Amino acid sequence: MTRPTARKRARALFDVCAGFVYSQILFACVRLKLFDLLASGPLTAASIAATLKLPPDSTDRLLEAAVSLRLVEKRTAGRFGLGALGAAMVGNPAVGAMVEHHSLLYADLHDPVRLLRGEQSQTALARYWAYAGSDKPAGLPTAQVEDYTSLMGNSLPLVADEILDAYPLHKHRCLLDVGGGDGSFLTAAAARCEHLDLILFDLPPVAARAAQRFTAQGLDPRARAIGGDFLKDTLPDGADVISLVRVIHDHSDAGAAILLAAAYRALPANGVLLLAEPMMGTPGAEPVGDAYFGFYLLAMGSGRARTPQALQTLLSAAGFATAQLVRTRQPLQSRLIVARKGVAGKVS
Repeated sequence: MTRPTARKRARALFDVCAGFVYSQILFACVRLKLFDLLASGPLTAASIAATLKLPPDSTDRLLEAAVSLRLVEKRTAGRFGLGALGAAMVGNPAVGAMVEHHSLLYADLHDPVRLLRGEQSQTALARYWAYAGSDKPAGLPTAQVEDYTSLMGNSLPLVADEILDAYPLHKHRCLLDVGGGDGSFLTAAAARCEHLDLILFDLPPVAARAAQRFTAQGLDPRARAIGGDFLKDTLPDGADVISLVRVIHDHSDAGAAILLAAAYRALPANGVLLLAEPMMGTPGAEPVGDAYFGFYLLAMGSGRARTPQALQTLLSAAGFATAQLVRTRQPLQSRLIVARKGVAGKVS
């Protein structure tokens, strides 16, 4: 009677052991642009081999592996087409960019025990996210922030709609996005709320890039970008709602406390803070927050994934009267906490 359960567990355990191989098969498909090639229609293995400049045997090996992972499907007449997961990759530069980016993480995890013991002097992710280990991040040159700013901008569409659907901004007059990167979240908010004024605050070279984006999209003078260090500088005032999208988990508890207190001071009475990021303990997606982000941030050398309860505790310590977890459609990508400053002298 226990054999079906034992078999299921054996398969699950094997998938954990083989996960790196699976991810490298996906990486090869992305690097070779296999999904883009199949987007126009099914092709034979010989045609795929010729286009990808791979030996026939290697092409067969890759296609069989991709079929087993539902990235590719076998079609009639010996042809191969997009599978369910491969089709999701087409036209989605955010996912492809993250797959390419993971090569840095895999390099850092080649000896996870050394990483856990803090014996790796500098990781590839720490170099990539240059601000994480810098004493003066506001002084970083443009070249050191260009790549990660592009990555965050490409991946933002995955979560922007989730946040804006969960908490519509129509009742607000001005949104301040702290750590807002190239302005992707603010431009998404601007498209939904034409009356909304927009402020972005990020490191000077990042803010300069956002300013160029605002100008190119015709958002001047409605949108402005301000450069600074949000762990040291005063946040701009004038906003009645502040967003922190995938920012807090990059920082230690001490850094998070500084930033949340700064956001509290910048908000008026009844002002709202939107804190959005993947969180630990997400039902059905525990490996994302607890395993993936736990080790990603360890390799990055800064921050930690947190449960909603831990974040609510930090928000309460910063002075926020309420901090409510709001449902999003895809909590695997991002969960949302809406915190309110409250009115002086009153308890919400």
